[in-house]
Amino acid sequence: MFIMLYYKDPSTSQEIGRAYSLASRPGSDTLELYISMVHGRFTSKLDTAKVGDIYYVSGPYGQFRFDPKKNRKVLFIAGGTGIAPFMSMLRHIKEKGFDIDAVLIYSVRYPTEIIRKSELEDFAKSIGLKLVVTVTRPQQGDNWTGETGHINEEMVKRHVADLTERDCYVCGPLNFTNAMKAVLSNLGIESAKVKADVWG
Repeated sequence: MFIMLYYKDPSTSQEIGRAYSLASRPGSDTLELYISMVHGRFTSKLDTAKVGDIYYVSGPYGQFRFDPKKNRKVLFIAGGTGIAPFMSMLRHIKEKGFDIDAVLIYSVRYPTEIIRKSELEDFAKSIGLKLVVTVTRPQQGDNWTGETGHINEEMVKRHVADLTERDCYVCGPLNFTNAMKAVLSNLGIESAKVKADVWG
């Protein structure tokens, strides 16, 4: 699920808006969003936002839904800030105590870009999440010992032996999402078992 976040310039009345996936759990009193500050038309406004600025929210929208009664074995694949909807789902699983077998493969450029790292590690302990993080641009001195490189068929097969038994969810930029759909298709997953949330 996502919301639309809008800003209306008080001096020109010009309105601009962007869609953002929700990371906050269902029923939360707050909205949590993960936003890459790319200094575009909208993010440049957020970058200089100050107390008193007014933003507008509408939604939620979308069909990227997790049903714990139907989706008991799942594979989540996230790229960058595409981790947002999975944080919402994992928080919901933990809060409600659902018995869900979940694997998360999470791709970031650098180890420092892992969003909510400690909370993700807690999910591994509290709800049995199998967490796989891969770094696509490892640097000397970052002491990264986990997976490296882009998510590919071999990586998925190595970490998800029972892939065909799982419902698959993918969230990330357009190129990432298309690549992950191709990976899953090449591994024999029917398109009907893959849900995607995409931007760009």
